[in-house]
Amino acid sequence: MTTTKQRLFEATLKLASDRGLAELTVDDIAAEAGVAKGTVYYNFGSKDGLIDALLRYGVGLLAERLREHADEPDPVAGLEALVDTGLAFIAEYRGFSQILVSEMWRTPGRWHETLRPLREEVVSIVKDQLQRVADVGRLPEGVQVSTAAAGLFGTLLVVALDWQVFQPTRTRADVRDSVLLLLRGLAR
Repeated sequence: MTTTKQRLFEATLKLASDRGLAELTVDDIAAEAGVAKGTVYYNFGSKDGLIDALLRYGVGLLAERLREHADEPDPVAGLEALVDTGLAFIAEYRGFSQILVSEMWRTPGRWHETLRPLREEVVSIVKDQLQRVADVGRLPEGVQVSTAAAGLFGTLLVVALDWQVFQPTRTRADVRDSVLLLLRGLAR
């Protein structure tokens, strides 16, 4: 990725965290990034093109990080590492995570068609990890892995943002342990 695109992504994240996506203009984004307005159009075609690329980029980063734990020998330890990684990502990219949460469940949303496959990608990573836990007999009978995966992904997003916005003095380890306490009710 070029540094110009990175600067445009960072500017968009900063501004959107304060005002939301709908309120942003190409002029605002370009000014924040320190580039000419035409640079946005050259790189992305439009504000919507920029936001679409930003969503794909951010979810791609999240998915890449979550996949790092797919080969953990102990599937429960892998699930715990996945939770910690998700919290770390959301803390690092709080602005992106706020956009993701606000746009993902907005129905109908402007970027719903972009986010649907991206959400499925991340949920499938969580699902695969939960399936590994189930395969070794460490999930209670009757747990629907697909539903649990969607629930865990949603829980991670909401709990992490709640931590960042309303409880910033808590440590990531404390938040992680709270989420894992919930999971341990599922993963024996």
